[in-house]
Amino acid sequence: MEIRPEALSPQAVHQLLISIVVPRPIAWVSTLSPEGCRNLAPFSFFMGVTARPPHVAFAIARRRGGEKKDTLRNIEATGECVVNIADAALAEAMNLTSAEAPPEVDEFELAGLTPVPSLLVRPPRVKEAPLAMECRAERIVEVGDPPCGLVIARVLLFHVRDDLYEEGRVVQQRWVAIGRLGEDLYCRVTDLFRLPRPPWPLPQG
Repeated sequence: MEIRPEALSPQAVHQLLISIVVPRPIAWVSTLSPEGCRNLAPFSFFMGVTARPPHVAFAIARRRGGEKKDTLRNIEATGECVVNIADAALAEAMNLTSAEAPPEVDEFELAGLTPVPSLLVRPPRVKEAPLAMECRAERIVEVGDPPCGLVIARVLLFHVRDDLYEEGRVVQQRWVAIGRLGEDLYCRVTDLFRLPRPPWPLPQG
C-alpha cells in the first residue's frame, strides 16, 4: 500500500505518522512564564541531537484552535526549560499534565508533583522524575502549517537519581522507561536485548 500525505486530512496524517514513528521518548518539559507561573507538559516528538556540547530537541505543536501552547510561549520569553524524564510509575501523572489547561493552572499541583529548584535555570524540575536535564533554548525553528515550534536546547546540567548511575551511564535495567505509541498507547521498556555494533570490515564466515 502506498499512501500520499496530500491525499489525507492533517488529522489522518498525524495518526499515521505517530503510529509509524514508535516508540517515542517523552520530554516532560517544565517552564516558567515571565510572571512566574509554573508549567509542565509532555512532548513525544523528542530526541537527542549531539553530545558535544549536549543538545536535545523537541517539537511543540499548536493547540487545537491554532494558538501557541504555554510551553512554547514560556520558552520564547525566557529561553529556559527543564526536560524531565518520566518512568512507568509516573505515567499517570505525566498524562495528567497533557491536558490543555489554561496558563494560570500549575500542572505540578494538578498532578500532585513536587517542584524542586533547578541550579542553573529558573524553571523547577520534577522531584519524582528519575532523570532531568536543565536546558537553555538555543534555537526555535518553525516547521509546518500551522507552524510547530521545534526547540533545540543545550543541556547545561544533568540530574540522575543516584541508584541509576554507574560508570558514567544510566543503567537501563534499574528503571522502567516508557515510550509513546500511536493512538492512546504507551509502552514500558522491560524487554531488553544487547546487540553490539559490528566492526568494519565485517568478519568473514
